[in-house]
Amino acid sequence: MQKTKLKEYAKLIAQKGANVQKGQVVWITASLDQPEFVEMLVKECYVLGAKRVTVDWEYLPLTVLGSKYMSLKELSSVEEWQKQKMQYQVDNLPVRIYLESDDPDGLNKANQEKLAKARMAQYPIKKPYIDAIDNKYQWCIAAVPSKAWAKKVFPNEKTSVAVEKLWQAILFTSRADKNPIEAWNKHNKTLHEKCSLLNSLKLKYLHYTSNRGTDLKVELLPNADFLAGSEKTQLSNIEFNPNIPSEEVFTTPKAGCAEGIVYATKPLSYQGVLIENFYLQFKDGKVYNVYAEKNQAQLEQMVNMDEGAKMLGECALVPQNSPISESNILFYNTLFDENASCHLALGRGFSNCIHDYDKYTQEDFDKMGVNTSMIHVDFMIGSDDLDIIGITQDGKEIQIFKDGRWAI
Repeated sequence: MQKTKLKEYAKLIAQKGANVQKGQVVWITASLDQPEFVEMLVKECYVLGAKRVTVDWEYLPLTVLGSKYMSLKELSSVEEWQKQKMQYQVDNLPVRIYLESDDPDGLNKANQEKLAKARMAQYPIKKPYIDAIDNKYQWCIAAVPSKAWAKKVFPNEKTSVAVEKLWQAILFTSRADKNPIEAWNKHNKTLHEKCSLLNSLKLKYLHYTSNRGTDLKVELLPNADFLAGSEKTQLSNIEFNPNIPSEEVFTTPKAGCAEGIVYATKPLSYQGVLIENFYLQFKDGKVYNVYAEKNQAQLEQMVNMDEGAKMLGECALVPQNSPISESNILFYNTLFDENASCHLALGRGFSNCIHDYDKYTQEDFDKMGVNTSMIHVDFMIGSDDLDIIGITQDGKEIQIFKDGRWAI
């Protein structure tokens, strides 16, 4: 890939994604796949005025080894230095940039049960820090290719060709191949206009149906807005784009208020394992039955991580004619695949969807029905035969999606 295009992509992530401000601290989390690009990104952060940029390197094979050789007690512990690191984030609110490149099958050989138990043990310790920074800092998730990921997406190509093709796909779907900053300014304007229209409808329910068998009714929160594209931090009012790419218009539904069955239309990569051809059934707002042709045990484990993992935390609307969908590429990566079609998420809801969210406490959000969980996992349900009917607070039915596309 041409360095000039990669530099423009790095500039997009730093400037339009994270929107690094002069004097801010930046943390970048990345795998060992694209060190040259990480160097470009670090430079762009410094050019924007960052006073310090730190890179946290990750490597899935080390996670696999830890799951095999560490005791559950040791794997579950949160060391004092880790607590201090989280407290530093609470005190200083560093900008966070996450570069995704992991092998979709990278944790297939890990001890998944042990990893899940460790995460459940750590979450009560980490939760106060997570709650303390929620909505207060800038963050951005973007992607770079790894050899393993590229070969998963393009299995019939040589590794070098696969990596190049994945780079091209990432830049195209991220609107980063031509005039990225200008493209994102226009894209954000379009997304915000769609949100304004949806919010004006005062919807109480969304009813999803498809020929695959999906028949799901979800209740929305009366004081929750639809959001999309750029957001603003609660304290400093700095605008940033948390996801590159992003095609979704989303809101937070009411926890424990969903009935019916929903079929996934794309594989779900969860904790390094692919869950394929699955459905979930809801009763009294909670998942009570799941089925998957591949890795059902992982799906069952996911919905039992905590009580909130059985309930919905997000409803996201994405038309089938989005750039990612029209690329006809299955990325095996949620950041991209969720932006190819409508999706739902199990687990933690978004408190910033609540109108005037800055006036409320975490306890207030819990009482309203914003779901709380240690997970937030998106799964794709969009298709060319998906219909969505919106039901307003006064009972009027409005066609929101028809055959997988916007009807408003």
